[in-house]
Amino acid sequence: MNLSTLILGMVISSLIGTGFHLFTGGNFWRIIGNLLLAWAGFWIGQGLAEAWGWTFLSVGMLHLGVAVTFTLIALGLGWVFSKNMVHNSDDEETIRRRN
Repeated sequence: MNLSTLILGMVISSLIGTGFHLFTGGNFWRIIGNLLLAWAGFWIGQGLAEAWGWTFLSVGMLHLGVAVTFTLIALGLGWVFSKNMVHNSDDEETIRRRN
């Protein structure tokens, strides 16, 4: 994989991560988390596609279809888990206030 492929992959995954942040909202740390999840999901998807020979929507050496799918899965899971953590901490705080 050459440098231009790495740069294109980082740009695409960063755009997806920031677009997801614009859609879901949040603070500075949430956008950092979204970017990290987008990068991880993208490169895990790229690696799996390359290892298993998947060629869904390939652009040069970049297996865009699989990489974008894994990016969206990673962002979705991160969003679900972060929402559960917020709700659980709210519940614990409410319980402490009652006591």
